[in-house]
Amino acid sequence: MQSTEPPRFSPILVLFFGVLGISSGSILVRLAQGQDMPSLVIAAWRLTLASAVLLPLAISRRREELSHMSRSAWGLALLSGFMLALHFATWITSLAYTSVASSTVLVTTTPLWVGLAAPFLLKERLSSALKIGIVLAMFGSVLIGVADVVAVVEGRLLFSLTAFTNQINPLQGNVLALGGAFAASAYLIIGRHLRHGMSLLTYTAVVYSSAACFLLAMALAAGHDLVGYSASAYLIMMMMALFPQLIGHSSYNWALGHLPAATVSVAVIGEPIGATILALLIFHEIPGIITLTGSMLLLAGIVYSSRPARRSTVPELE
Repeated sequence: MQSTEPPRFSPILVLFFGVLGISSGSILVRLAQGQDMPSLVIAAWRLTLASAVLLPLAISRRREELSHMSRSAWGLALLSGFMLALHFATWITSLAYTSVASSTVLVTTTPLWVGLAAPFLLKERLSSALKIGIVLAMFGSVLIGVADVVAVVEGRLLFSLTAFTNQINPLQGNVLALGGAFAASAYLIIGRHLRHGMSLLTYTAVVYSSAACFLLAMALAAGHDLVGYSASAYLIMMMMALFPQLIGHSSYNWALGHLPAATVSVAVIGEPIGATILALLIFHEIPGIITLTGSMLLLAGIVYSSRPARRSTVPELE
């Protein structure tokens, strides 16, 4: 069920800006890793800084709602936070081993797992248009993913895990990114359930804060220092907390209160498109024809699957 309150903004428009914000995540992670920050420390700082903004607001403005949260709601919120922490721990680590395109495309296979689980766990029926949109988007994701391991040389299609990339261990990075997709699927499904009876501020404050605690514990357990890095590294962390986390993920969480989880998760796969564009502008990485073809299919899948939400879900809320 969607929220019965009319949305102040178009859910699809909010998702669009969410995609823009979250697309900067992989670029900022790479910049932070270039400052010798361990991946778990990057993840911990990202959620800690976001929590430092949201938690005081929630305590001051949603104190009554927080005090009336049931034990089951707290349990689900903590579980959601753990899944979010696991998502960032695996995905950010994957960027140290594989390419931005491969990592982002694998971590955004989330719609496949959400789409398969939503009818059973959320009782949400997937429309034919949404199914087609997921298929188009997933096919585009596969094309972007193989762009790092295939190449056309003298008219022949060649395949190699290492010959066409400068990454350390693409296979390990891809497995970690896929693990991040599984965790993100659980995070979205739990969030869909919680957001029905919980404000966005309360939900994000509790879930982000719990995720930050889990990540801080992971980083310390791994023997990493949380401080002592360059000023540039901390500036990147603040940008990461602001753009992909507070703007990007919070936009998705707001949309969960008005759109089916599968529709929101399909929008998540716009991240590879945004990341590819940002990599072109910042790192001058020119995508090949396979990446461009996959990006167009991704965009087509997102647009196609969004149409049912605009025709049916949004008008009902007005």
